[in-house]
Amino acid sequence: MRKGRVLSGMRPTGRLHLGHLYGALENWRRLQDAYECYFFVADWHALTSDYADAGHLREYMHEIVLDWLSAGIDPEKAVLFIQSRLPEHAELYLLLSMITPLPWLERNPTYKEQLREVTTKDLSTFGFLGYPVLQAADILIYQANFVPVGVDQLPHVELTREIARRFNHLYTPIFTIPEALLTEFPKIPGTDGRKMSKSYNNCIYLSDPPAVVEEKIKPMVTDPARVRRTDPGNPDVCPVYDLHKIFTPAEERQGYVVPGCRTAAIGCLDCKGVLLKHMLPVLGPIAERRMTLAGQAGRVEEILAEGTERARKVARETLTAAKQAIGI
Repeated sequence: MRKGRVLSGMRPTGRLHLGHLYGALENWRRLQDAYECYFFVADWHALTSDYADAGHLREYMHEIVLDWLSAGIDPEKAVLFIQSRLPEHAELYLLLSMITPLPWLERNPTYKEQLREVTTKDLSTFGFLGYPVLQAADILIYQANFVPVGVDQLPHVELTREIARRFNHLYTPIFTIPEALLTEFPKIPGTDGRKMSKSYNNCIYLSDPPAVVEEKIKPMVTDPARVRRTDPGNPDVCPVYDLHKIFTPAEERQGYVVPGCRTAAIGCLDCKGVLLKHMLPVLGPIAERRMTLAGQAGRVEEILAEGTERARKVARETLTAAKQAIGI
C-alpha cells in the first residue's frame, strides 16, 4: 500500500548535474517506491524568470527527462509529464489567483530576495510575482499529500496551504491540504569549490562519461592551504572531501582519507583517486543508460504522452470539482 501522493517538479534549464542527482533525483527515486508520485517538467515556471531567453526550452525539456530516466525515475512507478501540456494547471491558477491576497505574494521571501539580488533580468512582471499561485495550482490539482522540499522552500508550501484553506473556506472543501516532506540536501561543490552550477561552468553532468568525470575531478580545487605535497591538509575545508561524504564509505573516509590528508601521508591526487574509485561505478551506469535512451528515437515522447494522459485524468477531475464549488 502506498502512503499517499507526492508532487514535485523541476525547471528545464539544461542538462542535470550532481547537484540535481543528490539534491532531488535520489530522493525522488526512493519516494516512487513508497508513494504515488507525480513528477513534472515546470516549463511555465521557467518562463517566469527566463521569458526573454526561451529558445532552448524544448531541447532542455527533452534533456531533463532523459536525465530523470537514466537516474532511475521509473515511468511505471511515477507519472512523468510536462506542465504546459496540461492547460488545467493554467485554469486552476487563474481561479486561485482571484482569491489570493496580494500581500501574501509580496511577503514571499524568495520574491523579495530575487528582486534584490538578480540584476541581469527584469523580474518586475506579473508572472514572477504570481508564480507561487501557479505552484499552488500544480500541487493542489493533483490533491498531493506531500511536497518534498528543503528548508528554504517551506514558505512556498505554507502559501499553498493558505490558498487551499482559503478556497475550502470560501466555497466547499475541495483541496487536500499538502504537507512538506522535508528533505536534507547534501552540499554539492563544483570543480572550482563553489556551489555546483551551470552558470559557473563547474559541473559534473549526469551525461558525462567516466573519462570526462575523471578529467574534471583530477584538477578540482582542494584545501587552499595545502600548497605542497608535504603540507598537511584539512578535509573540513576541502571541496573534494564533500564529495567523499557522498561516494566514499565512512570506514574508508575515516580510516584512510582523513588521517592521510591531515598528516600529508597521501597527496591530493591520491585522495581524488580514492574518490573516483567509488564515484565512477555510480555515475558510469547513469551516463551509459542515458546514451542508450538517447538512441531510442521517440521513447521519451512516448513516456511523456502516457504520463500526460494519466495526469490529465486527475487534473480534470479536480478542476471540475473546483469550478462546481465556485458555481461556474
